[in-house]
Amino acid sequence: MQKDDLTTGPISGHFRALAVPAAFGMLFATLYNVVDVYFAGMLGTEAQAGLAVGYQAFFIMMAVGFGLGSALSALVSNAKGRKDGTSSRRLAAQGISFGLIATALLMCIGAFSGPFLIALVSEEGVYRDAALGYFNWLLFALPAFLLAYGTNGILQSHGDTVSMQRGLMVAFVANIGLTPLFIFGIPGVWGGMGFNGIAAATILSQTGVMIWIFSRVFALEMMQGVPRDAFIPTWASFREIFAQMLPTTTALVVMFVSGFVVQFALKGFGGEAIAAYGVGLRIEQILLLPVLGMTGALLPIAGQNFGAGEHDRVREALRFCWKVGFVMAAIALPSLWFGGHFAMGLFTDDEAVIEIGASYLRVDAILFPVYMMLFSINSVLQALKKPIWTLWISIYRQGLGVGLFIWVFVSLAGFDVIGVWLGIATAVATGWLLAMFVAGRVAEREMGGLLRAS
Repeated sequence: MQKDDLTTGPISGHFRALAVPAAFGMLFATLYNVVDVYFAGMLGTEAQAGLAVGYQAFFIMMAVGFGLGSALSALVSNAKGRKDGTSSRRLAAQGISFGLIATALLMCIGAFSGPFLIALVSEEGVYRDAALGYFNWLLFALPAFLLAYGTNGILQSHGDTVSMQRGLMVAFVANIGLTPLFIFGIPGVWGGMGFNGIAAATILSQTGVMIWIFSRVFALEMMQGVPRDAFIPTWASFREIFAQMLPTTTALVVMFVSGFVVQFALKGFGGEAIAAYGVGLRIEQILLLPVLGMTGALLPIAGQNFGAGEHDRVREALRFCWKVGFVMAAIALPSLWFGGHFAMGLFTDDEAVIEIGASYLRVDAILFPVYMMLFSINSVLQALKKPIWTLWISIYRQGLGVGLFIWVFVSLAGFDVIGVWLGIATAVATGWLLAMFVAGRVAEREMGGLLRAS
């Protein structure tokens, strides 16, 4: 039996083997961002607000990298489940070529669109200038981010979540040293780059992650002896990858645009509100990491078993994911509700920022189990090769719903910043109901039922 075969053996064992390294990898990715937020806080609230806005603009483009990773994970794992080595190799090689072309195009698009997006959600002044400078520097890190996360889908399809974990761990440690070095420089030798030094440190450390992931991909057995002409783009392969990637990428773009909708609503409450939202997101992400590890592991497990026709094992994997996820939610909810004020205080001494951020985390605590079920449904729909439904769910939840309900609570009901949080919560809750309905119908057609065979 191959060690990367997820169609046999205990489901719980596969989750442990995949989810734990993935969660640790995401932990270091999040802590990486926490380091940036911490040092931005040393420069002031305006710097933290600029970081939040610039980061959001940059990560709209990163949706392609995450979507490519999900697409390759689903497609290659399905091919492996069918024991189709030829298709696995073809998709991996074409996926790498796809990522290279997409990176070049996105760097050009970002150079023109980024300043417009930042101006849309910020007020003229110090924090807008900080966001623009950060974004322009961070564009040079786009190849590293997009190619690393995109090709990591090939590793995930083989049950390898350890390689990305190790790469992100080293990047986190490097960032702790590089960020203050580039910001403050060396006394008496170099004065540093100020706020833009955060982006410069990111470029260097993330390029190292990309090189590492590429080395691990090309060390795979299936990549040995792959001819160069396998990487020449072919329309059929690009279309297959694009079709699987597009719904996921578009859903992620909608998610990041949703962040802009929130920032647009918050700019009326001042830079403190935007800074609080940026810090609060980082704290939320840390507690969501175990859930993201579990639901991320669900994709290759469900993908291989669906490809092999083992539908009962797909359902077993989803049930196991939910059981563990509810335990995680029971731990995270009180942590967010009661510990939000303390956690915010670790990043800023601005009392207004702390209070606004703590109110966001209290609302977010209630949503924790809902997020867990939503993420797992997305993984199942991708594994069933029906990612288009994740797009429609995302368009409602993170596009139409967020904008509509924030408008209802803030403009119609007259709430202050808490109305923004309540608008987000209402969109998430109703989006979860929609996702459950859709997943049930899709699973009924594709494998005879979602949680049990009909």
